[in-house]
Amino acid sequence: MDESPIEMELPTPVHTKTRMFESGQAGYRRLLADQTFLNKDTDEEFVCYGYKDDRCKEGLFMVLVFLTGGLILLLLQWRPQMVCYLRKKRCSLNQADTILLQDTYKQFSLAFIKEKTFPRPEDFVSSNNAGEDSDYESPSDTSRLTNSQDVVRLRYFDHQHVRYIWDRGSQIFSKLKDLSEGTKCVKIQESFHGLTAKEQKQKEVVYGENTIEVEVKSYWRLFIEEVMNPFYVFQIASIILWLFDQYYYYAACILFISLVSIGISLYETKRQSVTLHDMVTTHAQTISVCRGEEVYEDVPTGDLVPGDVIAIPQHGCVMTCDAVLVTGTCIVNESMLTGESVPVTKTPLTHQEDEEVYSPDIHKRHTLFSGTQILQTRFYGNSKVKAVVVRTGFRTAKGELVRAILFPKPLDFKFYRDAMKFILFLGCMAALGMTYSIVIYVKQGVYPIRIVVRVLDIITIIVPPALPAAMTVGTVFAQGRLKKKGIYCISPPRINFCGRLDVFCFDKTGTLTEDGLDMWGVLPIKNQGFCGVEEDPSKLEVGPFIICMATCHSLTVIDGELSGDPLDLIMFNSTKWVLDEPGKDSSKFDTIMPTVVRPCTKDTFTAENPFEVGIIRQFTFSSSVQRMSVITRTLSEEGMELYCKGAPEKIASLCLQETVPHEFPDILHRYTIQGYRVIALAYKKLDPKLTWHQAQRISRDKVEFDMNFLGMIVLQNKLKLQTKPVIHKLGDAKIRTVMVTGDMIQTAISVARNCGMVPPKDRIIIVEASPPDAHSPASIKWVMAETPDEGTDTYTDSDYNECVHVDLENPHKTQNFHFAVSGHSFGVLSTHFPEYIPRVVVKGTIFARMSPDQKLQLIEDLQNIGYNVGMCGDGANDCEALKAAHAGISLSEAEASVAAPFTSRIPNIECVLQIMREGRAALVTSFGCFKYMALYSFIQYVSVLILYTFDANLADMQFLYVDLVITTSVAVLMGYSSAYHKLVPQQPPGSLVKPSNLLSIIAQVILVIIFQIAAFLYLHYQPWYIPVKKDLNADNTYCWETSVIFLVSTYQYIASAFVFSKGPPFRQPIYKNVPFLLTLCVLFAFSTYILMFPLDPILKFFAIMPLGERTVEFRSILLALSVGFIFVACLVEYLIMDVKCTQMCLDSCSHCCDKGDEKKDHFRKIQNEIQLSNWPPVGHVTYAALNEPHVQIEEEFMRSQGEILVN
Repeated sequence: MDESPIEMELPTPVHTKTRMFESGQAGYRRLLADQTFLNKDTDEEFVCYGYKDDRCKEGLFMVLVFLTGGLILLLLQWRPQMVCYLRKKRCSLNQADTILLQDTYKQFSLAFIKEKTFPRPEDFVSSNNAGEDSDYESPSDTSRLTNSQDVVRLRYFDHQHVRYIWDRGSQIFSKLKDLSEGTKCVKIQESFHGLTAKEQKQKEVVYGENTIEVEVKSYWRLFIEEVMNPFYVFQIASIILWLFDQYYYYAACILFISLVSIGISLYETKRQSVTLHDMVTTHAQTISVCRGEEVYEDVPTGDLVPGDVIAIPQHGCVMTCDAVLVTGTCIVNESMLTGESVPVTKTPLTHQEDEEVYSPDIHKRHTLFSGTQILQTRFYGNSKVKAVVVRTGFRTAKGELVRAILFPKPLDFKFYRDAMKFILFLGCMAALGMTYSIVIYVKQGVYPIRIVVRVLDIITIIVPPALPAAMTVGTVFAQGRLKKKGIYCISPPRINFCGRLDVFCFDKTGTLTEDGLDMWGVLPIKNQGFCGVEEDPSKLEVGPFIICMATCHSLTVIDGELSGDPLDLIMFNSTKWVLDEPGKDSSKFDTIMPTVVRPCTKDTFTAENPFEVGIIRQFTFSSSVQRMSVITRTLSEEGMELYCKGAPEKIASLCLQETVPHEFPDILHRYTIQGYRVIALAYKKLDPKLTWHQAQRISRDKVEFDMNFLGMIVLQNKLKLQTKPVIHKLGDAKIRTVMVTGDMIQTAISVARNCGMVPPKDRIIIVEASPPDAHSPASIKWVMAETPDEGTDTYTDSDYNECVHVDLENPHKTQNFHFAVSGHSFGVLSTHFPEYIPRVVVKGTIFARMSPDQKLQLIEDLQNIGYNVGMCGDGANDCEALKAAHAGISLSEAEASVAAPFTSRIPNIECVLQIMREGRAALVTSFGCFKYMALYSFIQYVSVLILYTFDANLADMQFLYVDLVITTSVAVLMGYSSAYHKLVPQQPPGSLVKPSNLLSIIAQVILVIIFQIAAFLYLHYQPWYIPVKKDLNADNTYCWETSVIFLVSTYQYIASAFVFSKGPPFRQPIYKNVPFLLTLCVLFAFSTYILMFPLDPILKFFAIMPLGERTVEFRSILLALSVGFIFVACLVEYLIMDVKCTQMCLDSCSHCCDKGDEKKDHFRKIQNEIQLSNWPPVGHVTYAALNEPHVQIEEEFMRSQGEILVN
């Protein structure tokens, strides 16, 4: 600690000493702590435990390895925490060499602490945050690292491509920070002039290389990891057991099938890794880096570190880091990250106030993100376009999205959890069978070795090794069908989630409505009032209004064509003016001429002094301020002007009130309620003393005030042709639809009515929440929304007059209602009324003016009350919400992007129907395959136990025929059935352990037992029947017991496949799955042929007794029994299990079983509570302090309803 002599002599106050003692005590406790939290209260929260080597445990572990023949190493492979438990001991984090991490999903992982040293720099952070007045405390500051006099020791560990470093001051590991956290904007603008090569190398030690590398593992490594999978370990153990039991053919075939399966799996894994690697990897390139004093050096992009100042190449480039623009402008294509291909203009960072802290989300209009392509650069002068690197590698926005793909959240799908429960149940059944077998074999006096082999064989029968693979068949086929339709999926398990969606959220612009807008007309101001609608703006006389339309945009010329935001294009093109950019694209660095616009008239091209307006400075559009503006200068005129456009209510608030017409609110309301998009315009003359250089540095809040209101632009945003039919089909299927948009609430309400999200007879209640102020607490005002005026929209008041009587105490008793909530109100509700959030999101249909973070919060709020949520957007502002949803769909022309699990090249929401139908088909297929595999196991289980009772067993070829020919072909082709052509209100089951599923399987198992025993008893009572002779050394496989049970069971396998391969309402009928149906017919015919027309070569191949020597009557009875089983099995499944009465009883049982699951369908309980209560209190105000409705009657509302409230 560096302290001045004067500071050393000053007496320390008592309270200061006390604080120092307490701080020292806390630091000492942290020093001894053996655990801590990382990323607390975030999605990536971990509990961090410290461990170090223990020689005693290591020795005992080596003994365990020897005693178990190395099998215990498999346990360490499957359970990483066992490495710490068995080989290491707990210790403080300060002494640890290994970190055990436990996430919020109770999953464990290991990280190993590494150390690096480098010479102690004289001023490690001098270029960006040195000095006592530094406002940004870099975690890479050597004062926070363990250091000696001359050497800095960096102690850290990496987990999921995130680095955590040991903070010597706080004695904990903390996430490595960069300039995107806590750095003030003024610092970035004024204090970053370039790092020296030495400083850059030292920072590279801390931050690592600036690369996003997706590891593509070798086939050998993938093979080893795949073989270590519990499923394949079980396969290997089974094969060894079969070889020991002399089932050579069967073991060889299973081994071959397993190798083929592993090969296919390795190929797909490798292909997906290569695809992702190619998608995210940027080819090696160099970039010019400032070394201070305008000295530049070309360095590889992999060497960039936070704090570097880079010069954006004149010809553009692909960004490899996140950097904030400090000089010049850039035109950027961000489709790789957002899926939105419209070029975006990036402008230099400006700070509104000295204390403003830089944030990539808030200042994204000034940030160049990794993975985006710079199309053009521009700077007015001879200087370079410069940017300061703020994030590198996996810490960038692109890196975070790639990490989300590499390390996705565990899919907490009940189907998968129930599958594990059912496998445990099968294990219990295997234990019962093993016990029964032991008893039987001991009574028969069989040798112990043979008893062990037979007992272990029971496990391989009851728990089929092919079960996990069979469960993914439906997903694989569904993914292939979606790809053919132009829908790409980077997370196949999500397809099953699509089968259980309850609610689907939609962005509005570009998703429900067309990307492009149509110019409906303009409303200019004249004599402090609106002068009527002008449908053709080009007819307006040259003045501030049309100049604002021609200049206030971010358009640029790319390859000779105007490009930019669709709204800006429509607005500019309607003026019929001309835009000229200075020089060719390649010379934009060397010119001081601004972009110029001019009217397309004869005088413009012939006059000596034509009318031209130059755009000097752009303040780009930001959703947080809801506006954009430009500083311009008109040729031959003195002074500059500011032109601004944006949200009408925001623009009006920034204008001189005497310039805003008094009828402005009414006219705005009239157009927005009809669904038009309204943009307001304003301007002001700037101080004549303002110079060009001052205009480049001035902040927008210094000029965007006291403007003159110019009028409004009215644009029509038409629904896409497919929107209304799709919303209607989702409504028919009882899928709730929600709109989440950044547009105005009145416009969103109109679109919601027009597209059918809000039915004609339903009412909309606007939730107006206000934060607390000096005079009153936070409050909620519940306001009934107006309906469109008659003749102005598709729906008129006449549509609502039937049964419109609204009971003021219970307004929802006579009508269904929907909430409409603005982003502002949603924020107030989340902060001051969190208890209302579940109710609001249950009844909320319209969420307007929502920021990206609020969209994410809404998705999570819906999930927290039990909804399975889908989200569809254009990918631009919806990335976080799309990734958080159970099924996120990005509408993009790209084949695949990292913006969402699903990417659709279908440019409308019809893809939602496709994905949901395929999801339902895949889920039902997974259920059917699982039930079939379970029943197949039980059939073989029953067969083997019956045969064990008489010291017999199935022959090698009989096992092969059942497991490979019947089961494999049936399980694979069962998933070939395509999705049903429409969505139905009924949802597929989401749980394997539902009473309906369990009863179905149990009923089929009982039938299997009855018919197999019946076949055996029929054999037993034949006059020629002679019981099998017992052989203590080998199984009796060539006997009548084995032959009869085998032949009858083959029909049962075929029947089970037919019974569980259901068609409508989720899949196409079975007769449309031609390969599957043909396979069943061929298998049935083959079994019948063996039974009724036996040939000696076939009988010998399958080790079947000479059936030809027995009467036709005997064989016919066996055939009748088998066909009878098929008939009864279908009868039970289709006429008993699927009837409504049975389903209602089973659903009642299911609800009783699910009472302990509070989250499951919690939203239904909320719906019922709202229906039975007097909520919401329309016409009242709810205060946060009292939390009771305050009576405040809205007179206009009362008059419109013809009601009088008597106090």
